[in-house]
Amino acid sequence: MAPTHRAPASDARPDTAGPAKAATATRAGRRPALGHPLLRHGLWALAALAAVALLTAATGPVTDLRVADVGLHLLAVAGLQLLVGTSGQVSLGHGAFMFVGAYTMALLVVNLPAVPLAAGMAAACAAGCLAGLAVGAATARLHGPYLAGATLMLAVGLPAVALRFPDLLGGANGLAFTAIGAPPALSGLVDDTQWRALVVWTVALIGLVVLATATRGRLGRHLRALRDDPTAAALSGIPVGRARVTAFVISAGAGSLAGACQAYVLGTATPSTYALTLSLVLLAALVLGGLGSLWGAFWAALAIVYVEVAGTELAHALELDTDVRNNLPVVFFGAVLIIIVLAWPRGVHGALSALGRHRSTPSQTGDS
Repeated sequence: MAPTHRAPASDARPDTAGPAKAATATRAGRRPALGHPLLRHGLWALAALAAVALLTAATGPVTDLRVADVGLHLLAVAGLQLLVGTSGQVSLGHGAFMFVGAYTMALLVVNLPAVPLAAGMAAACAAGCLAGLAVGAATARLHGPYLAGATLMLAVGLPAVALRFPDLLGGANGLAFTAIGAPPALSGLVDDTQWRALVVWTVALIGLVVLATATRGRLGRHLRALRDDPTAAALSGIPVGRARVTAFVISAGAGSLAGACQAYVLGTATPSTYALTLSLVLLAALVLGGLGSLWGAFWAALAIVYVEVAGTELAHALELDTDVRNNLPVVFFGAVLIIIVLAWPRGVHGALSALGRHRSTPSQTGDS
């Protein structure tokens, strides 16, 4: 009887490790070389700053100031996005944190003019974080309308502090100072308005890198769990109070930086700039842009700046009365907000995302 040749045992068994190794190798091959979120976000920030530099170089002073306005509002709304869109805490007092940053910057420039601009921005951010820590610790147990009411009191009461201390904070007229212009070495390359826009966008993009990295990391996962189900998050071991306070601190720091940038661009800090209307506009613009994504904050910042510009130009074109002209941009912004929310309940970014998925579905079906 002829001997039967059998394959080795290792060859006879199905290779279960092979597909796993191949899948791992495929994933490793597809993984980008610059896979760390901080590094990836930093490179995107550098690309965005280069685009802003090209845009401001090709436009005039008026457009440069509007570009700077978009950058600082982007940072403010992005901080509010982390608090409202990611952690689910409703705040009506974000303008108060911008007040803290603006007056911190103004006080430093007025009393210590030799302080570098970067140090002033850092001090404004630190002051905002301390304010956020105090507010977050005081409201850690509040939810829903109770939290909204507490932050509403902050937005109403804090700007009134400037009126109570006119010698220190300038009263109703605020604090005026000379904004730092472009360095002498760049005097022939950029003008003062372009320099201010670049400074604002540099600060804003650094803040966005921090916010994006935090949202993508462990903190972001904890905050989304708190937003979806606080009880389940607490049972799974997430420190609920600490996470909520951390969200307030980061959000307040971003808002305070935005306020410092605004004071730097305008060369003044006045209490009327940071009234309750500002907090409501920021929250409404966040809903307009779309909750849950930093891209929503970008669309919100564009709406805050350019919808107001469109409303002002419409008021001048219609030759309306002065009082009506001053209030028409706010009414125009509210009308745009209502139309967009009715048409796209998830905001501009949600509509664009749904449109992108709708366009990709037929191609995927055809490929399969």
